[in-house]
Amino acid sequence: MQLRYVFSELGQGLRRNLSMHVAVILTLFVSLTLVGLGVLLNQQAEKAAEQWGSELQITAFLCKDRDDNPACAGEVTEAQKERIAAVVEENPEVDSYRFETKEEAFEKIKELLGAEKFEGPNPAATAEDMPESVWITLNDPDEYEGIESAIIGLDGVSSVRDQRQIVGPVLQGLNVMRIGALGIAAFLVVAALLLVANTIRLAAFARRREIGIMRLVGASTLYIALPFLMEALVTAAIAVVVAVGALGAFMWFGVHQQLEDLVGFIPWIGMEEFTYAAIVVAILGPVLTLLPTLVLTRKYLKV
Repeated sequence: MQLRYVFSELGQGLRRNLSMHVAVILTLFVSLTLVGLGVLLNQQAEKAAEQWGSELQITAFLCKDRDDNPACAGEVTEAQKERIAAVVEENPEVDSYRFETKEEAFEKIKELLGAEKFEGPNPAATAEDMPESVWITLNDPDEYEGIESAIIGLDGVSSVRDQRQIVGPVLQGLNVMRIGALGIAAFLVVAALLLVANTIRLAAFARRREIGIMRLVGASTLYIALPFLMEALVTAAIAVVVAVGALGAFMWFGVHQQLEDLVGFIPWIGMEEFTYAAIVVAILGPVLTLLPTLVLTRKYLKV
């Protein structure tokens, strides 16, 4: 196989249909960026739900030493925790529950606000300052009054927080943005596939004489289709690089420099989530160009 011919045809094909390739790149760029944003928003919703619990949860904070609640005589005792667990288990509104220790709560605070604030000789807080808590998952988000009234007056319970008041609006907003981004991306993916098909058809028409000669001399299917596949790969690579760059800019300028300072109580996505989104985009880009190219070259080249 003469690689010089393949790369020569690749260069000619890119120049001959430059406007079509630019249109495919731009369409792929926008669609892949929106897909990446959808992936990031989905991970953000999962991260927020992991931090606060789901909107089906309520949290009962237990008494601690020097509690602000005057009803708390001191640190919750083991007997009180056993009584609380028994009341929660017997309530029909409860699906499941778990106790969270002071140390677990402290680790969450450090992850959320930054560990450096809790180090050194004068830390902002210690594990002993954190209250123990009971995280209760409900069977039905609309049926919660019974369990709230049952535990709010128990000895050892300082306060009850309804997670739906915090998590519900945040998760709902994130889900709306995620669905919107993925929905628009789906339409643009279809547009990109149509542009790829038109580009292949125009390229095959422009090279019909060369393709006919290659058929007569017995050129293989792969040899004839390889320049088209290379064009699709180059187009996808450019779109992926630009889309990943746009996602990186969103993470840096949008999340890290704006949202983290503006809404500091939310655990925001980081490098791990960005890397996952970039991998999804890097895989999806070539798939959207190479697969239709493989299918359509057999139709338009008649090989």
